[in-house]
Amino acid sequence: YLGYNFFMRLRDLKLTNYRNCKDLHLDLSCPKVLIIGKNAQGKTNILESIYFLSALKSPRTSNNIELINFEAEKAEINCNMIKAETDVELDFSYSNEKKRELALNKVKTTPKNFKSVLKTVLFSTADLLLLRGNPSDRRDWLDRAIAQIYPAYDDRLSKYDKIRIQKNNLLKDYLKTGILNDTLLDVYNEQLVITGSNIIYLRKKFLKEIERIASEKHRIISETEDLKIDYDCSFLNGEYEPEEIVEAFKASLEERRAEEMRRGQSCVGPHRDDIIFYINGNEAVKFASQGQQRTIVLALKLSELDIITAKTGDEPVLLLDDVLAELDDIRQNYLLKSINENTQTIITSVDTVLFEDEFLKDVKIYKIEAGRVI
Repeated sequence: YLGYNFFMRLRDLKLTNYRNCKDLHLDLSCPKVLIIGKNAQGKTNILESIYFLSALKSPRTSNNIELINFEAEKAEINCNMIKAETDVELDFSYSNEKKRELALNKVKTTPKNFKSVLKTVLFSTADLLLLRGNPSDRRDWLDRAIAQIYPAYDDRLSKYDKIRIQKNNLLKDYLKTGILNDTLLDVYNEQLVITGSNIIYLRKKFLKEIERIASEKHRIISETEDLKIDYDCSFLNGEYEPEEIVEAFKASLEERRAEEMRRGQSCVGPHRDDIIFYINGNEAVKFASQGQQRTIVLALKLSELDIITAKTGDEPVLLLDDVLAELDDIRQNYLLKSINENTQTIITSVDTVLFEDEFLKDVKIYKIEAGRVI
């Protein structure tokens, strides 16, 4: 990149009928903000809303209706921020009629433009289970990280999913009727190959970059352990150019055509892939302790920050959701000391006990109860 970073900082956040935050206003102009409160008081909702402004989706639900307070008609998120020495205002609202409105500096805008403004890295307790979770959790993590760097990536994913659903419907109809439109199946497969190969290529490329940075961070925390990350795709084994991925994908679809017809679903493609982590050559999910697995996730999240900054020139806002309580002293210290002073960090915690006085000196602290500042 050009070697300079755009200073990016949230100034304030206003939530109206967003989950349990009916009318919440926070001044976020401080580089470090700590949000304290018991469980289920709204701390996570605040971080979720900030993340939402960067991705236009929640890490907790795919149904935006859930974001609206059950007593209200619509939810709103308003945020003022500074980016590259310019004031920017982001406004999002979503109504019970599923009507979404996006505005950038009070002017209606497209999802793509909206998402390109704010960059975030969210590290939550759910992420600590990344290695033990389902392959879909690992794919989601990877896709969310890539989308922050390549805004068009989300469109590719939704295009791929649309084609896959159409193909699945065709195969299900075949199971019911015994009649298959072969030509249409060929068309769907061809479209899946074009879109899917691109997704696989970008995922592999991104993982290679994250592995380079994460393995270094991982070694600093663990002192002796070597981290490797592998993209697990049923029809690839090793490094491939885009054209080779296309050919291998085509061949695999052909080979498994009868199986897909028998099962009535798409069995090949990036929607079935996984990410596998190795420590000193052993598969982490099988052989690593809980602490070792947490070290991997910590290294991944800090690497995400570095990559987004390097690729986009924007320093992302780091959102730490209740995660410090789950880390031991060594990992806590490493995390807090790794945070660049330019990185605006918003942390949620049950109390301030986990933080040293030195850290708390220049931190803005809010106490939250029932979705309100107390």
